[in-house]
Amino acid sequence: MGMRALLGWMLAGLLLASGPASAHPHVWITATSELLYAEDGSITGVRHAWTFDDMFSAYAVQGLEAKKKGAYTREELGPLAQTNVESLKEYAYFTFAKADGKKERFGEPVDYFLDYKDSVLTLHFTLPLKTPLKPKQLMLEVFDRSFFIDFQMAKDNPVKLVGAPSGCQMKLDRPSDGSATAQKLNEQTFMDGPNANFGMMFANKITVDCP
Repeated sequence: MGMRALLGWMLAGLLLASGPASAHPHVWITATSELLYAEDGSITGVRHAWTFDDMFSAYAVQGLEAKKKGAYTREELGPLAQTNVESLKEYAYFTFAKADGKKERFGEPVDYFLDYKDSVLTLHFTLPLKTPLKPKQLMLEVFDRSFFIDFQMAKDNPVKLVGAPSGCQMKLDRPSDGSATAQKLNEQTFMDGPNANFGMMFANKITVDCP
């Protein structure tokens, strides 16, 4: 089941269970990101780890068979991990990059897997840039345009530079909390109305400046 299909199914269940629900967001992700550099100093991609909220995690593993009750191995979660990363392509993996002001594209995700710990799922995957490059400034934004998913960078060690040249400086701009505003808007507004790109206002912005 794709991520959005799963989210829609989960939402329907929540609405039936609890009556009228807040419009957006529906899923909360705590994220960490690693920017990956090659030996020649070029940036090659980004490695994400996205930890889902406990309610989404509980729905996602429903029906999965496990040898040990309440515990799932990486192998048992493999098909779900594959389905999730494949479904993310439609949404550009919620990851947007600019190098010296020019938009860059990512290739297919690699090294992806899910793990299950303390009753929550974490999706790990690496997005390789289609073309490794050496920009003076790289800007990476992580967000869902429709604000169906609320991305929050982790409090501790949210972003790491892996193998970056000496002298590179990283800055993370965290967004304000958009949930309170979003909850005043109805669901349809996010589908085709002026708020279809609501989430852009609450993007996590990672900026790396290199000499």
